[in-house]
Amino acid sequence: MSYEMIATLMFSSMMLMLLTGQRVFGAIGFVAAAGGMLLWGTGGADMPFSAAMKLMKWYPLLTLPMFIFMGYVLSESRIADDLYKMFHVWMGPVRGGLAIGTIGLMVLISAMNGLSVAGMAIGATIALPELLKRGYDKVMVTGVIQAGSSLGILVPPSVVLVLYAMIARQPVGQLWLAGVIPGLMMATMFIIYIYVRCRMQPDLGPPLPVEERNVSTREKLRLLSAGVLPLVIFAVMMVPFVKGWTSLVESSAIGAMAAFVAAVLKGRMTREVFENSVRNTLGISCMFMWIILAALGFGAIFDGLGAVRAISDLFTAQWGLDPWIILILMQLSFIVMGTFLDDTAMLVIVAPLYVPLVGDLGFDLVWYGILYTITCQIAYMTPPFGYNLFLMRAMAPPEISIRDIYRSIIPFVGVMVAALAAVMAFPEIALWLPNLVYN
Repeated sequence: MSYEMIATLMFSSMMLMLLTGQRVFGAIGFVAAAGGMLLWGTGGADMPFSAAMKLMKWYPLLTLPMFIFMGYVLSESRIADDLYKMFHVWMGPVRGGLAIGTIGLMVLISAMNGLSVAGMAIGATIALPELLKRGYDKVMVTGVIQAGSSLGILVPPSVVLVLYAMIARQPVGQLWLAGVIPGLMMATMFIIYIYVRCRMQPDLGPPLPVEERNVSTREKLRLLSAGVLPLVIFAVMMVPFVKGWTSLVESSAIGAMAAFVAAVLKGRMTREVFENSVRNTLGISCMFMWIILAALGFGAIFDGLGAVRAISDLFTAQWGLDPWIILILMQLSFIVMGTFLDDTAMLVIVAPLYVPLVGDLGFDLVWYGILYTITCQIAYMTPPFGYNLFLMRAMAPPEISIRDIYRSIIPFVGVMVAALAAVMAFPEIALWLPNLVYN
């Protein structure tokens, strides 16, 4: 059997196991271990073991529990509630203002957490009930929550970009900075869409009643300070790292400690908050480690077959495809996989294949990391099995049906596709800031 056929068989076997509902790390790891033993005998079992040792030596992996802990502390201590009150007062008088404020809330939550699931949970539990109670259109606001939560994997400190950096061997700082302008650009595009839509159809997002707008300037300024806190935490964590004063791991520890101190100073760090934060951090961190371990084992077998080089030759030498056509096909495959996988699983499955291929085609791997992340955001919200669609269904109130959820994401997916096309056509949107900072 040719190496190309073996690689195809391994990849298809893994996808088939995933479709049966097996755990992601179990499906990937089993195919890796079985493939190694069938190809090279009992010695093939050493390859996944070597991958485990490589995982234990990855110093940057220590950043994951730090960032996850930081996000859960800020979420569990209800600092996000203060943020929403700020947007409620400042943006409420504008048509669609609370929906616009929700996007702003999601951007700040993304800067505090780095995970889209946390943004979805906060938006669905805090913002969605308020929006519905004030007469906002349920279809539009459902789309707002889903679109805003997707920013969590693009705006730094994105946990997904940390994983991509480790697998693709790219600098985390450059990837984070590369995500800043595309993330803010996409949030701005969401806000423009909401504002224009509510101006054209005022009943979709009515302004706050007059009695709720009568808030003193002093109270407005007090609430404004709630929005400063996450920015201070972000600056305390990021500035030393970008300046080169601290390593990535040290900066993540500073961020986690800053979030903990903020919760203590606000009197929100109870035993229950601390226990929930630690428990959730442990669960999410272990999930990431198992998936990365399985992916490294699979990648070792795949590389041993020379599959990446064979596929590169197939696309370029035999089929004669243009590099941009190959890149677009890659992005389309992410959207297909995103109908039943989350971003981490997609990354670890295709990274051994796609990342070397992208490098061979002459594209910048930092820029490609941003393309991958935006495409994951689109895949999350693409029917019929988008990851965010079912998360939203689980968290939404009974009056929002699955049909409403499907309808709600159509315009926002269109905005995200436009943002993706802009970053593909003009790579400097992503690369200008890291090039400027790192010269």
